[in-house]
Amino acid sequence: MRVFAAVLLGISLAASPLLARNAGETGKEDTPVVASASALPDKPTAIKPEVSAIESEMQDLRSLVEEQKAELEAQRAALKAQQMKMTALEEKLGVTPSVSVTAPVTASSAIPVGGPIATAAASRAATPANPAAAASSPQAAEEKPGPLYFKIGAAEFYPLGFMDLTNVFRTTTVGTGIGTGFNALPFSNTVLGKATEDRFSAQNSRLGLRTQAKFGAATVTGYLEADFLGFLPPNGFDTSNSDSLRLRLFWVNYRRGKFEMLGGESWSLMTPNRNGLSALPGDLFYSQDVDTNYQLGLTWARQAGIRFIVHPDTHFSIGLGIENPQQTCPSGVVLPPGVSANNGSQCDTNSGNITGSGAATNTGNVANLHPDVILKAAYDGGTASHHVHFDVAGLFRSFKAVNLIASLPNNNLTSANTITDTIHGGGIAGTANVELVKNFRFIGTAFYSSGGGRYIASTAGPDFIVRPDGNLSGVKSGSGIGGFEYQVNPKTIMYAYYSGAYFGRNVDSVTTTPNATGSGASGTCTVVNHYGYGFGPGTSVLNPGASGTCPAAQAGSTANANRYMYEPTFGVHYMMWRNPAYGDLRLMTQFSYASRAPWFVSPPTAAVNLPTAHMFMAYINLRYDIP
Repeated sequence: MRVFAAVLLGISLAASPLLARNAGETGKEDTPVVASASALPDKPTAIKPEVSAIESEMQDLRSLVEEQKAELEAQRAALKAQQMKMTALEEKLGVTPSVSVTAPVTASSAIPVGGPIATAAASRAATPANPAAAASSPQAAEEKPGPLYFKIGAAEFYPLGFMDLTNVFRTTTVGTGIGTGFNALPFSNTVLGKATEDRFSAQNSRLGLRTQAKFGAATVTGYLEADFLGFLPPNGFDTSNSDSLRLRLFWVNYRRGKFEMLGGESWSLMTPNRNGLSALPGDLFYSQDVDTNYQLGLTWARQAGIRFIVHPDTHFSIGLGIENPQQTCPSGVVLPPGVSANNGSQCDTNSGNITGSGAATNTGNVANLHPDVILKAAYDGGTASHHVHFDVAGLFRSFKAVNLIASLPNNNLTSANTITDTIHGGGIAGTANVELVKNFRFIGTAFYSSGGGRYIASTAGPDFIVRPDGNLSGVKSGSGIGGFEYQVNPKTIMYAYYSGAYFGRNVDSVTTTPNATGSGASGTCTVVNHYGYGFGPGTSVLNPGASGTCPAAQAGSTANANRYMYEPTFGVHYMMWRNPAYGDLRLMTQFSYASRAPWFVSPPTAAVNLPTAHMFMAYINLRYDIP
C-alpha cells in the first residue's frame, strides 16, 4: 500500500504543472473568483469537459491520500500495541533491562534484583565493567529518557528519589526512630524491655540528582542524595514533625578508559558490592531491608574520601580508597582513672546521633592521626542468567592518644606525667554474590578486624581501649551475613538473611593495697580493678592478719559491652502499580528478630536468671518512586 500511495503522490506532483498550464490556457482558475454580486451570471455557466475531468481526478487523489493517512495511523496504533505486547512478554519472562551510563535514564521494567530497592531510581544508570554482569543486572537494555530527564548544554540531568511512608512496630522500646540501634536493645527486666513501640514516619523519603557529561574521551558523573533523618529539636516529634534534610551522598566521578577517580561523600569502599567497585547505590549490597540501619553485621559507612580505580579488563576492578577516619571508643569501653578526663575529646563515644540540647556534647571532631586506607579488588563474571560477583577488601587504620597519667600502681593522682601512644589496626572483608539460578541470588559477607569495630555500623562497636598506663590496645571484632534474594516475577521479590556481629574482650587490671578502714582497723587490703571492654567486677579482700573494711572494687562492664549480636530477617516487596510516565508504587515489608548478649550483666538478685535483650520488629512501607 505504501508503494502504491507513493506512486499516486508522484503522479499528482507530476500532473500539477500540467494542470496549471491548462488553467492558463483556458483563462480560468480552478476556483472562480467572485468580484461582485452583479457579476454573477443569471444562469449557470457551462464547464468545459476537460476541466471537470481534472477536478474529478484531483478529488480522487485527495481521497486516496486521506485513506493512506488513515491506514498509516492504524499501522502506527498496531505497532504501538505490538510494542506493549512485547513489553508484557518481557515482564512475563522476567527480563529486566538496564540503562547504560551514557544513555538517558528511565524506570526499569521490573523490581531490581541485585540492587537495593531503596535506591532503584538512583541506580538506573549503573553499568558493570563486565558484560555478563550487565546482562544480569537489574537494568539491562537502554530506554528512552524519563519524563524528568533534561539537558543543559552537554550535561544530562536525572532527578531521582522517592516518597516513603514507614510504619514500624517493635516488641520492646528501642527509642532510636525508624533505624534500629542494635547495641541498645533493652533488657527484659526493664521498663523499656516490657513496653512496645509503634511509629509512622516519612523521614526515609529521598531526593537526589545525578548529572553526567562527556569531555572528550572522559565521562564525568555527579551524584547528590539526601533524606530527612537529620537533626531535630527536642519537641520535633511532638507537634510539627518537621523532619530535617540530611546529606547522604555527594560525589563526582571521573572515568577515562580503564582509569576512574571519585571524590566526595560516598558509601565507603568497605561496603559490599554487587557489581564491580561502583559507588552507585544500585551496585552496592546493603540488603533489601526497610530498616534505615539495614542488616545487623553489615560493614558500611557513608563518609568523605577519595578513591582511585583501575579496570585491567572487563572482569576485574582494583581500587584504593582514602577515607575519613573516626577513632571510636563508645560507652561500653571503661576508661581508667587519670585518663578518662582527658581522653574523651580524642575518641568518638558514639554521640554523633544525639539530637536536641545534648547535641552540644557531640564528639564528632576527634583527634585522628591519618585517614583510613582501603584496598579492594572485585571480579565479575558468569553468564547473562548466572552472574557472579566476588570482592575482597583490606583496611588499614592508626590510633593515637595523649594521656596525663598519675604514678601507678598506687593510683596517686598528684604526680602526673604524659603518655603518648600510637597503635595500628586493620581488617579484611569479603563478599560473594552469586546467581545460582536465574533471578535467585545467594549473598554472603564476612569481616574480621583488630581496631575496625566502627565499620560494623549501628552496633556501637569499639576500636580500642585505653590501658591504665595510658597505652592503647585494639579490640578484635567480626561480622557476617548470609542469605538470598529471589525475584519471583517482575513485581515480587522475596529475601531472607541471617547475620551476626562479635566483639572480643580486652581487659587490663590494676592491683592496689590500700589500708583497711573502720573502727579498730589494721593491716591492708588487696583491691583488683578491671578496665577496658568486657570484664566482670573486681575484687577487694583483707590481707592475712588485717581487720576492718576494704574499699569497694570496680563494678563490671556496662551492659553496653556486647559480646555477640544476631538478626534473622525475611521480607517481601511487591510492586502494586507502575507507569513509565508517572513512576511506580511499591509495598515493602520486613520482619526481624534481634538479640544481643553482653559480656557481663548484673542479675537483679542471685535467685533470678540473667535478663535477656531481644526484640521482634515488623516494618510496612509504602513507597512512590518518581519516574
